[in-house]
Amino acid sequence: MYLEIVSPEAKLFGGEVTSVIVPGMNGEFEILNNHAPIVSILKGGFVKISGNVELNEDVQDKFTKGDNNSTLLKINSGTLEMKDNKVIVLAD
Repeated sequence: MYLEIVSPEAKLFGGEVTSVIVPGMNGEFEILNNHAPIVSILKGGFVKISGNVELNEDVQDKFTKGDNNSTLLKINSGTLEMKDNKVIVLAD
């Protein structure tokens, strides 16, 4: 599936991933390939991306490496939309 992460300043990430775990208002949840369409509000926490993540040099400092070859992005809040195997995270 394709994941795009956008902040008010810039597009932080765009690429194919295996899964993404996000901090939903009622707890963390995972999005996998062919997930049903969903729109959700996100609270502060980490967006955990699994897959072969290649970051642009200008945004690498915003991401950290997690366990099991995952990549983490700390957010304060945001919104997620999943539709047609494309996940868009609007992050603050």
